[in-house]
Amino acid sequence: MIEILNSSTDPYFNMALEEYAITRLPGDRNYFILWQNQPVVVIGRNQNALEEVNQDYVRQRGVAVVRRLSGGGAVYHDPGNLNFTFIVTASLAESFAFERFTRPLIRALAQVGVAAQNQGRNDVTIAGQKFSGNAQYRQHHRLLHHGTILFSTDLDVMERALTVD
Repeated sequence: MIEILNSSTDPYFNMALEEYAITRLPGDRNYFILWQNQPVVVIGRNQNALEEVNQDYVRQRGVAVVRRLSGGGAVYHDPGNLNFTFIVTASLAESFAFERFTRPLIRALAQVGVAAQNQGRNDVTIAGQKFSGNAQYRQHHRLLHHGTILFSTDLDVMERALTVD
């Protein structure tokens, strides 16, 4: 697996990097990208930004809004959030096996004494509290799986920027 440590915090660049990696990098290799964003709301492929984002708040705070390739709900990123992306060759049957990608995170946390577990189809929790959401995008025989890891995100800004139920 080729590791890419992306030092950019520009959310537009980072979403473009993911798209470039799945569409243009050699398909005979697998990739892992680790990255962070400046404050941004990232919306899923099919979401209505007007319904998911507090437009006035993000405009006043200078929080960017970008769309990602994958589906799923709106998420807030800031420097207190670490993002990871796997781009691999996968059969259709393997495509939605989220645990294939969340298990390494859970194992790494266990090594430092943190008990995390998968919950539902695409979340990872600690003591019942979600700290990682995951989503996927498939293109031909390639699968992009990406996730978030909240470690010191400004939760007040996150709650005000999003208008989820």
